[in-house]
Amino acid sequence: MITTDNNGGKSIDNFEDSDIENLTYIANRNLSDLKKENPDLLVFPHSFDKYRDDIKKTIIFSLSDKRLTTYNLMGFIGRNSTQLTISSRFAKDDNNDYFLHYMLQKVFSINLLNFDQTPNKENIWDFLLYLFPYYLKKAYSQGIYKAYKKEAYNDLNVKGTIDIKRHLLRNIPFMGKIAYTTREHSYNNNLTQLIRHTIEHIYTHPLGSGVLTGDNEVRDIVSKFKFVTNKTYNRNEKQKIITVNLKPVSHPYFTEYAALQKICLKILRHEKITFGKEKDKVYGLLFDGAWLWEEYLNTVLQENFIHPENKTGKDRKYLFEYNKQPIYPDFISKEKPYSVGDAKYIPLDKQQEYPENSEKATSIYYKTITYMYRFSSNDGFLIFPTQKTSFFESYKIKDTHGRLKKIGLTIPQKSDNFKNFIIAMEKNEKELRQNLITEQTQKTQHAV
Repeated sequence: MITTDNNGGKSIDNFEDSDIENLTYIANRNLSDLKKENPDLLVFPHSFDKYRDDIKKTIIFSLSDKRLTTYNLMGFIGRNSTQLTISSRFAKDDNNDYFLHYMLQKVFSINLLNFDQTPNKENIWDFLLYLFPYYLKKAYSQGIYKAYKKEAYNDLNVKGTIDIKRHLLRNIPFMGKIAYTTREHSYNNNLTQLIRHTIEHIYTHPLGSGVLTGDNEVRDIVSKFKFVTNKTYNRNEKQKIITVNLKPVSHPYFTEYAALQKICLKILRHEKITFGKEKDKVYGLLFDGAWLWEEYLNTVLQENFIHPENKTGKDRKYLFEYNKQPIYPDFISKEKPYSVGDAKYIPLDKQQEYPENSEKATSIYYKTITYMYRFSSNDGFLIFPTQKTSFFESYKIKDTHGRLKKIGLTIPQKSDNFKNFIIAMEKNEKELRQNLITEQTQKTQHAV
């Protein structure tokens, strides 16, 4: 079954009873609870609280009155024989979700001009390849993983336990060498071997070369892992390495390797995850569209706008004096007078007025206006993806000089191939930057 994000409700009258039963189990439940119960459900971003406080409360879809309603999550989810793909609402058709691929490649610094999306429910697992470089870089930022490993030697530099049996087999008559074993820290261990097997597996994938070579940092890290594992790497031992890595790694320093280990296992075992699933367990791979849209816009606007990060605390701002109450606006202009912006993945071109005290109005409008007040800004903007050729609306905030603008970034849906989609997107991005930068320059000149 295939649908899109923010679908506004889709009839399930033609679904089988078993499908409805499985979907009902998933529907209306928050991600945090589902993930705790179902280890084969992978959601990105991985650490909810470190990225967005509201992701863990998000539901994948709701079911009511025989209608399935989706929200901002995209990807693939299933239970038993029921499998549901949620494409972006800007997908050209069921098999060409150019927009989701494009955002993932921009956010994860991957450069692929061509990819083949065939009518295959399994190609959603190809998205795991996009995640690998991201997790690889995060893990490598802590250094190459070291672990104790038992090594066998046969020389004169005895520094461990003498292996009597092996010594008798190899050194009789005595030739001056002694067989012994030692336990020592090594870069060549079960986890680095798992990473090496994942690298070699990705190379065999049609998208593999672009995933591992499109970024200079990733190329350098890959070469280092290949170097430290070359001594004992054997492609025929892949299953053995997978088995010894089924126990999650736990290390007080190399904390980022736990997530990388999980991604590696899912890449190497995705067929088992999909087809060999446990009864009644939920499995799948989902991306939070709101997070992805925000990070994508940062790649477009980063030259002129600051993007505070609540995970790292980078560019953290405060609401009150004496550094009280940290806040993280999506975008703040680098130049004064400040312009404050918010990324919205929801279809704002279809949103009208909301009832008084509406939570939606609070989340859509009020937060940005609060940030405008905090930074003495008269200029706030909301950027959202739209199917329209162009969209721009400006609202004057009553009894003030402030204005809040809705700006739609057009997503081309009629591109014949991914390469043409990229060309059209880059053109639209350039126009967006020029409009925001021109307006910011005019405000700065006026202030001077």
